[in-house]
Amino acid sequence: MEYGTIEREIHIEATPEVVYEVISTPEHLREWWPDEAELDPTPGGTGVVSFGKPGEPPAHVEELTVVEADPPRRFAFRWVYDDGVTPAADNSLLVTFELSPSGDGTLLRFTESGFRERGWEVAVLEEAYRDHATGWDHFLPRLVTYADRLVSQS
Repeated sequence: MEYGTIEREIHIEATPEVVYEVISTPEHLREWWPDEAELDPTPGGTGVVSFGKPGEPPAHVEELTVVEADPPRRFAFRWVYDDGVTPAADNSLLVTFELSPSGDGTLLRFTESGFRERGWEVAVLEEAYRDHATGWDHFLPRLVTYADRLVSQS
């Protein structure tokens, strides 16, 4: 296995404008991905996502930095970088959501890259890649369900 880039393509029965809001704003992110989110969704904006059980301290917290915000077409951020460093291609992972109209909905192309560039030892690389692939396989369907619910409520 290559362990370089995770790629997924999904169709969502919501407009690109709705999907963009779902992937870029804290109030919507909390509904399908992290348990908590704070984020300035503009280029250079920073934020924090945390995962854990309600009422308990977060089990996992990650800072992120927005690198691209082009509503309603593209949203990208860097995450999984060490405290005190400026995220770059060699020290962080890049998550990109590309949105394009498809029928009455949106085709979302998701990528997460930068695993190899981190310079991790093979065992760490494989574990991180598998952990993230499993995570996105869990969370991306939740994005679809949440966007569908938003559209049906409007």
